[in-house]
Amino acid sequence: MKITGISAISIILLAISASFSGCSNSSDNKTEVSVSGTVMENIMTRRSIRKYRPQPVGRDTMQIILNCGINAPNGQNKQSWEVRVVDNPEYINGITAAYLKENPAAGEDQSFVNMFRNAPTVVFIANDPGYDFSQVDCGLLAENMILSAWSMGIGSCCLGGAARFMTGNPAAADYLKKLDFSEGYNLLLCIAFGYPDETPAAKPRDASKVRYID
Repeated sequence: MKITGISAISIILLAISASFSGCSNSSDNKTEVSVSGTVMENIMTRRSIRKYRPQPVGRDTMQIILNCGINAPNGQNKQSWEVRVVDNPEYINGITAAYLKENPAAGEDQSFVNMFRNAPTVVFIANDPGYDFSQVDCGLLAENMILSAWSMGIGSCCLGGAARFMTGNPAAADYLKKLDFSEGYNLLLCIAFGYPDETPAAKPRDASKVRYID
């Protein structure tokens, strides 16, 4: 059965509720702390994954991730994004071949399988440049997808280089056209999705870049 729309979100919420159903003696406050702790743990443990298992992400699972994405906050509810999902090996291998012709050194890595960090599923996000906040909205969409995927054991990685190759190289023109974005929309970023084949450690963050202003 295909899971779509509100039904997918309802399943997620029901699953969260069910996980606390055996805690009838706990206070509402403790439940709220547990839920918020789970959300924060998901955020803090997420890592960008650059090595994936060949197992594809099922479309029902991807649909949940996509539904979480399009429910991101966005300016004036313009939803100034378009999303395309590719899990077709023929497409991924084809554009990878074009990429290797332009970047033969990449293929020297014996672990190289495709230009999307070897991921079996790739999401392409385009924005509407006619709306000046569109790139921010697409970033919020992408983060919702990335975090929801991680909560289900699916890794991801934002790929700026792949997007630049597709928008700036004539060899990729046919593959960009196949994504069939509406006129005026520009490919902004790609996101690799798949089951992680690595457990990278967290990289340090510069807390000095964040401060309060009195």
